[in-house]
Amino acid sequence: MSKEYDVVVIGAGPAGYVAAIRCAQLGLKTFCVDRFKGKDGKQALGGTCLNIGCIPSKALLDSTKHYHHMNHEYASHGISFDDAKIDVPTMIGRKDRIVKQLTGGIAQLFKANKVEAAFGSGKLLKDNVVEITTEEETYTVKGKHVILASGSVPISIPNVEIDNEHILDNAGGLDVNAVPEKLGVIGAGVIGLELGSVWNRLGSEVTVFEAMDTFLGACDQGMAKMAHREFKKQGLDIHLSTFVKSAEIKDGKVEVVSEKNGEKTTTVFDKLLVAVGRRAETEGLLSDDCGVKLTDRGQIEVDDQCRTSVPNVWGIGDAVRGPMLAHKGSEEGVAVAARITGGHGHVDFNTIPWVIYTEPEIAWVGKTEEQLKEAGVDYKVGSFPFAANGRALAMNSTTGMVKILADAETDELLGAHILHAHASDLLQEVVVAMEFKGCAEDLASIVHGHPTLSEAVFEAAMNVDKKAIHRAN
Repeated sequence: MSKEYDVVVIGAGPAGYVAAIRCAQLGLKTFCVDRFKGKDGKQALGGTCLNIGCIPSKALLDSTKHYHHMNHEYASHGISFDDAKIDVPTMIGRKDRIVKQLTGGIAQLFKANKVEAAFGSGKLLKDNVVEITTEEETYTVKGKHVILASGSVPISIPNVEIDNEHILDNAGGLDVNAVPEKLGVIGAGVIGLELGSVWNRLGSEVTVFEAMDTFLGACDQGMAKMAHREFKKQGLDIHLSTFVKSAEIKDGKVEVVSEKNGEKTTTVFDKLLVAVGRRAETEGLLSDDCGVKLTDRGQIEVDDQCRTSVPNVWGIGDAVRGPMLAHKGSEEGVAVAARITGGHGHVDFNTIPWVIYTEPEIAWVGKTEEQLKEAGVDYKVGSFPFAANGRALAMNSTTGMVKILADAETDELLGAHILHAHASDLLQEVVVAMEFKGCAEDLASIVHGHPTLSEAVFEAAMNVDKKAIHRAN
């Protein structure tokens, strides 16, 4: 007979492990299974984000930022180095230690909250039974509720075969053991730009192929154009409207054939990173008779409360609709735990922050100008450049600006877009204000410390009504 739990969670990424912990905190007997294996072949909690995504990429971005600043920024402060060097294996080792610390921390949190965990595959059968397959055995458990949090996997493209030695996915792009002289990147999205920046800072000649004809189409295009100029200055060679037709390994190099406007070009790289996006991971997740439906995009079909087509079976995170963001999945996990116990779970897609951790960072929340124009919304714009911010000048970090969008009649905040080295942290103030239906005037009425970077947000809010103090309105 199957062992029974109040909640069985399939997946221990940011959506699944958060859901499991919160369910346990609410007094539910909780079981969580995950099949992820790290680079050493050992199974680890935390999913893609902690193991081969968000966390390790930020570790490499931080290491390479310091190296880049040593070579290009510190001289203006009067700081000089005779011969700055980068030890790539040491940098990779630091990244691995951070990952191990965080994934081990999840295991400790599971233990502290009495979440029972198993390493293996989970498959949903009918009647809320979950089949668990580990390296040692196969057995079943039953949940009064089942939460599907199986995550996502990289999208592959035709005629480009990943081997993670020459042609890399995002995991392989985090473990290159020496700086490639020439690096090709397919995809100018978050992963492509972040990992492209990592190796560009260390001296790689980086070429980025992007099929779309606009750069960062999801961003406010004013900000995207500014970012594009900055990346070009840094040496990223970004080719828009360019399709990679094939990639072939020859004599230890990668020969890439790309096409733009009907004209084909062949380029040879030392390494090629494939970063064209991700898709929901549902392979082996559902039995044919379990009753859970998939969308035409292969995602788990859920309603706005994360309910699937089967009672008491829920779907959260990358495997369902909405942005593939770790924090979105985590909040869905918290919300579902609340709903299971009769509480109110809330996730507002309109106030989910987006961040690209390049330098400058690109962060935004809410609508873009393009979206508001398309929807016929009458809006106001306020902006403020960091070049006019005292703290930014003192930090020698003046690239970028803050843009705030508000309803022309009600002044309610509709969106905010920030380009700056610290954009991810600065944006959160606006996220909070938008969550509570705040107005631009609310931000402009709050005393901000001086001198701080946050004053740029304050001045942009003031500028919505052309009342900014430190710029011509």
